[in-house]
Amino acid sequence: MVPAVIPALGEPASSGYRAAMLQTSAAFQSARPRAIARWLFLVAAMVVAIVVVGGITRLTESGLSITEWKPLTGIMPPITQAQWQAEFANYRRIPQYQLMNAGMTLAGFKAIFFWEYLHRFLGRFIGMAYVVPLLWFAARRRIPAGYTLRLVALFSLILLQGTFGWLMVKSGLTDRTEVAPGWLALHLVTALFTLAGMVWTALDLRALHRTGYDSPARLLLVGAIALVGLFVQIMFGAFTAGLRAGYAFASWPLMGDRLFPADVPMLTPAWRNAIDNPIVVQFIHRWWAFAAAAALVWLAVAATRVGSKTGFWVVGLVTLQIFLGVATLMTGVRIEVAVAHQVNAALLLIAAVAATHAVGKRPLVL
Repeated sequence: MVPAVIPALGEPASSGYRAAMLQTSAAFQSARPRAIARWLFLVAAMVVAIVVVGGITRLTESGLSITEWKPLTGIMPPITQAQWQAEFANYRRIPQYQLMNAGMTLAGFKAIFFWEYLHRFLGRFIGMAYVVPLLWFAARRRIPAGYTLRLVALFSLILLQGTFGWLMVKSGLTDRTEVAPGWLALHLVTALFTLAGMVWTALDLRALHRTGYDSPARLLLVGAIALVGLFVQIMFGAFTAGLRAGYAFASWPLMGDRLFPADVPMLTPAWRNAIDNPIVVQFIHRWWAFAAAAALVWLAVAATRVGSKTGFWVVGLVTLQIFLGVATLMTGVRIEVAVAHQVNAALLLIAAVAATHAVGKRPLVL
């Protein structure tokens, strides 16, 4: 850490300056940037895990099996037969059961309940795994200067993510048999934005530990374009999932026998087709992938030029992501392939954030 005020050469240091120096030195000695970075990487891994479980929850149509939002008491699953029957009775009241799963047995309900319960449990666990260490680091004055607000903002995103998750579920409890695609997209994008923020902050803190010089990386144009392109693709992936658009055409590269199928019913106004028309959404998700990939390759080249190996990870993961996307379509959205596609998207985002961070590192100036 460099003090904010340094006396001119030849001038005696004032008592105020010496006190400021001692205070700055003490704050630097008590800070634990490496420990906080490791903690953030661990929580980021948990976020990847909940994205995996969320994907399975969506693909198994399990997300509406728990019809109430109980942030505290809901941590306990049903145990007695009476409790299970009460949960099942709540589920039988919603359109998904009445129109899609009429006649489902209690055993079948328990199977879908498991994935939604696990998804919510992980969400609660991540919240606790974040806030408890954060409070400990703050109480012990281990957080480096300038990072407290960032860490609090990340916790706010976790809380917001939980709120969006409930609003997503609520959207499917009355007039629909599934959650609203818009809420699904917002839920996923917020989770991955939180993941990106954690990784970026952890990388800044790791650099601070290694150099002792607080100079957070900058978001340069090449990284901004690549990350925006990737987030747009992830958003359309969520719309594809929410609309079940992946089932519309299981062929590649054509949709049926044409690049864009003929006689597709179009919505009005025209912009609605990009978020509400399954065929248009699948078409956009198919081909925007290559625009996002081009931007990511540009980022990868920039990362290798500054000596970072993250560029190789970006190229490898974006190539794998395209193959998994095609395989998801051609297998009729087979669950293990679709989940691998979603997991790889999270890993690709981590690699892209790391590459962007490497490109934006500021040189150490002494």
